[in-house]
Amino acid sequence: MKVRVLGCSGAIAKDCKTTSFLLDGEILVDAGTGVGDLTLEEMRGIDAVLLTHSHLDHVAALPLMVDATAAQRKEPLTVYALAGTIAALKTHIFNNIIWPDFTCIPTPQAPFISFEEIRVGQTIKLKNKLIEVLPAVHTVPAAGFAVTAGSGCWVFTGDTERNPTLWARLNQLNVAMLVIETAFSNREKDLARRSLHLSPTVLASELDCIAKGKNYPIYITHTKPAETELIMAEIQRFDQTQPFGPNVTHDIRWLRVGQEFEI
Repeated sequence: MKVRVLGCSGAIAKDCKTTSFLLDGEILVDAGTGVGDLTLEEMRGIDAVLLTHSHLDHVAALPLMVDATAAQRKEPLTVYALAGTIAALKTHIFNNIIWPDFTCIPTPQAPFISFEEIRVGQTIKLKNKLIEVLPAVHTVPAAGFAVTAGSGCWVFTGDTERNPTLWARLNQLNVAMLVIETAFSNREKDLARRSLHLSPTVLASELDCIAKGKNYPIYITHTKPAETELIMAEIQRFDQTQPFGPNVTHDIRWLRVGQEFEI
């Protein structure tokens, strides 16, 4: 499975695109501003969208992508999301005020977009992939995903704060790569706690939940552009990032837009 990073920033700035990942060119995980770098042909190749939650940095490009490609689609674009996320999108975006309601355009029987409700703990099959919906702890209904298309799985936590249930499940899985958010630096730890995001200090305690003997690369995502360097420096203070250095406990790296991974 090829994972392409379209966006992995917690806000926009030059060269900073918000959260979106493309799996094998056909499944989109979140629909942040990074989707705008895809060609029309690439967008038409996307059959399904998995949304972690309803916040704008994770859904901003969805209505625009639908508008750009709808006329060329033979089937509706299917959006998989929690019930609360679907309700938010219908109420606040696809409401014929902010954007047309593409769930009934051009007709309710043949719409441009359809929603499929998912729930935490559920596993769905899309193409040749098994996708498990993982728990997240955030200010709105939220989830993460574990995507398996072989022996190991790619895990994206979505936006989350302390999440013991997540680690209990991850310790049962064969994780090949973990993408985890750390939105704020330690100097903003109170804001991180109130907004239910991670800071480096809390990330350190979360990573202590990884079972002994479990080792996999950990990529940091969702950093605020103005704080990225500070966040990564603070992470380095509690953990060694060089995989061959002394006293290595975790292999932690900064995720960058444009990276591609084979899982």
